Amino acid sequence: MKNQMTEQDIEKIKAEIEERKVVERPKLLKALQEARAQGDLSENFEYYAAKRANNSNNSRIRYLERMLRNTEVVEDTSAEDEVGLNDSVTVRFLDDDSEETFKIVTSIRGNSVDGRLSLESPFGKAVLGHKVGDTVSVPAGAGSYEVEITDIVKSSDENDALKAF
Repeated sequence: MKNQMTEQDIEKIKAEIEERKVVERPKLLKALQEARAQGDLSENFEYYAAKRANNSNNSRIRYLERMLRNTEVVEDTSAEDEVGLNDSVTVRFLDDDSEETFKIVTSIRGNSVDGRLSLESPFGKAVLGHKVGDTVSVPAGAGSYEVEITDIVKSSDENDALKAF
């Protein structure tokens, strides 16, 4: 399955890769060379720390580049009064009359602990495109549960940090 990202997500990842390659990598290589020049590598903690930091940076670059290679760009095509990508939606659970607010995000940014549900999740799929007042059936295991959409807050999400990676 491809990672789903918005154009803003992709630009942020490209900026991080550039920062790591142009700014961080030269610093880490210099620190590695300085530690290596101190002599005996078998007991040189600075050398191992610099090597670990350099390897960590290179691993992060490879991870982000691999993420970009496996990306599908998604856009919000919802109307102004419909639930769409990056929108916060408040729902009332009909079985216990409780309310909760969730943000519908791309699959790569989903984090249910933070109230960020993927548009690929059963909940995300169920509420996408619906309007305030709509009652929606959300699949759950062998059954389902009903929610009523009570509020939608539109968001551009451009300044939101990438919390998923």
